[in-house]
Amino acid sequence: MTEEDAAAIECHQSAPLAKWPKLQALRATLGQKAKLEKQFRFYSLYDHICRTDTLWAAWETVRRNKGAPGVDGVSIEQITATLEGEAAWVTAIQQSLSEKTYRAQAVRRVYIPKADGKLRPLGIPTLIDRVVQAAVKLIVEPIFEADFEDCSHGFRPGRSAHDAIKSVEQSIREGRNAVYDADLASYFDTIPHDKLIAGVRQRVTDGRVLGLIRQWLDAPVIEPPPEAKKGGSGKPRMTRRTQGTPQGGVLSPLLANIHLHWFDRAFHGKEGPAAWANARLVRYADDFVILARYMGGRIEGWVEEKIERRLGLKINREKTRVIHNLKVDGEQLDFLGFSVKHAHSLYGKGGGKYLCVEPSAKAQGRMREKVRQTLHRRQGLTPLPDLIERLNRQIGGWGNYFQIGYPRKAYRGLNSYVGKKLNKHLNRRSQRRWHPPAGESTNAYFNRMGLIQL
Repeated sequence: MTEEDAAAIECHQSAPLAKWPKLQALRATLGQKAKLEKQFRFYSLYDHICRTDTLWAAWETVRRNKGAPGVDGVSIEQITATLEGEAAWVTAIQQSLSEKTYRAQAVRRVYIPKADGKLRPLGIPTLIDRVVQAAVKLIVEPIFEADFEDCSHGFRPGRSAHDAIKSVEQSIREGRNAVYDADLASYFDTIPHDKLIAGVRQRVTDGRVLGLIRQWLDAPVIEPPPEAKKGGSGKPRMTRRTQGTPQGGVLSPLLANIHLHWFDRAFHGKEGPAAWANARLVRYADDFVILARYMGGRIEGWVEEKIERRLGLKINREKTRVIHNLKVDGEQLDFLGFSVKHAHSLYGKGGGKYLCVEPSAKAQGRMREKVRQTLHRRQGLTPLPDLIERLNRQIGGWGNYFQIGYPRKAYRGLNSYVGKKLNKHLNRRSQRRWHPPAGESTNAYFNRMGLIQL
């Protein structure tokens, strides 16, 4: 998972519930009940999903997160064109749920480019389906949150990638320098439906709620024609899924955490590595690392048995790696866009080593590529203030994500790169060599124009 993915996860959280105090109180009650009674199964939740405040809070979540239309072509802008239309639309959803006439529609699949040049499939449900999924999430999330282990950080309220990195850092400081860095192959697309539903049933037995989840899991996917990837046109094709939950669905992140929760739980059980190896697990969505004082075949075998045989997933062995000792020069852990390593002190080898957490080389390369694309030749006619505004959004978001650890060197490198690229861009679009105003340096001019410096 890249830093862009992690940042996107943390931006797409539930809407603030201060406007809905009764819903907020209900969620607190459900969470407290689940926390106090670990074996209790919730059998009457559907009516809470149909509540007016639940559906309006769900709609606000979907509206705030924006997103493209689904297969029906209905956009957020169309719904919000008038207050009357918006209210009628939410009321219609409530009526279809109450009368049990709601049916999940197909999922529109799109492909977005990944950092390695490959394409990532993203499933886009319709707005109606996204609202109902958000409503279900609002009701069932506090129940499962009461069970989730502290090692899990992704897709969870109040937790972030920074928490995961700090947990890794703490484990290393405690002497766990052996690392199992795992990579799961196409996790969201390979979750077995039967095992996932079995995990949900451990806490939720309301058949109507389970029926909604099954509808979303079984919904067909409208695939773009193969020619579309090359800029051509063709007829879309429909496929049926027997496994997986589409990335892009509002409920998919919670379902993904529910499935891997059983791995977290087994890890910390009496027969897990936490007990017999004093190991630590840090998981962020489908990315996880295991840290121990020694990494042998027993831990690797245990992970493979639980992930592949018990959960029905697949470990990508080409990308999964074992670091036997992080203290060895040249060894480093790249996790969530950060690089974690023991680096020599800036005061020379006599100063010893320190644990360095900084933006990884890949993360820096991806950011520079974004800057390069923003200042591409085709942007030659774009006014300078608009270009700087775009750059500031990119630079500011990147800087906020990597603010922990020791980012100063990476910040200076990015500042220098942006200045050089912007200078080159201005020279390229001018018939004469570009110079800043007399008596002003290039950096001072860019700063005056509003370009931020990390």
